[in-house]
Amino acid sequence: MKVHTGLMSNHWDEVYDTRPIDAVSWYELEPVVSLELGEALGVTSDDAVLDVGAGASLYVDHLLRRGYHDLTVLDVSASAVQTLLARVACPLVRAVVSDVTSWESSRTFDVWHDREVLHFISPERRALYFATLRRALSAHGAVIIGVFAPDGPTTCSGLSVTRYDAEGIMELLGDEFDLVEERRTVHVTPWGAPQSFQWVAARRGRQASSLSLLRPPGD
Repeated sequence: MKVHTGLMSNHWDEVYDTRPIDAVSWYELEPVVSLELGEALGVTSDDAVLDVGAGASLYVDHLLRRGYHDLTVLDVSASAVQTLLARVACPLVRAVVSDVTSWESSRTFDVWHDREVLHFISPERRALYFATLRRALSAHGAVIIGVFAPDGPTTCSGLSVTRYDAEGIMELLGDEFDLVEERRTVHVTPWGAPQSFQWVAARRGRQASSLSLLRPPGD
């Protein structure tokens, strides 16, 4: 586990130190949307996947079961990453503890997966997030981003968030990315509260028309 000291978040360490992984609002037993959008993008088990803001989620567990063998998790919370690594106990999963807005990757990845990180990035630091994404993603890499939709929560875990629609996310990604699919979903927290999400699946440097879509945008 590669640790960038000085970038630890006391806030998120406290969250993961004091709550079971199935007692946080973003918990999901099966990452259905993430997996389906990966299929829509043509992602395969030979692709190198970076899970940004992985926390202690089960996304990499499901990828491992599907034969993925080049997996990296990135999170600002050392506690979350340690929990994840202890659970999967697999050398195929590498970890970095760092702030995504200042992280310098030593390699590129085929897939950038972010569920619930971008909406925590302040508008003042948002350009740094996308600069990291562009540096870390391969020439024809895939992007999966899921954030609170315009009618979603305004705060999460005591922090303010920025909500997005698909157009806003694609504008931030820029013209070098083609939208493959966008989806609005409702996530239900472990205590039954509905949260509206906006998802985009995009491909860098490749026309979206060359890929078969799971469903029309917006479904």
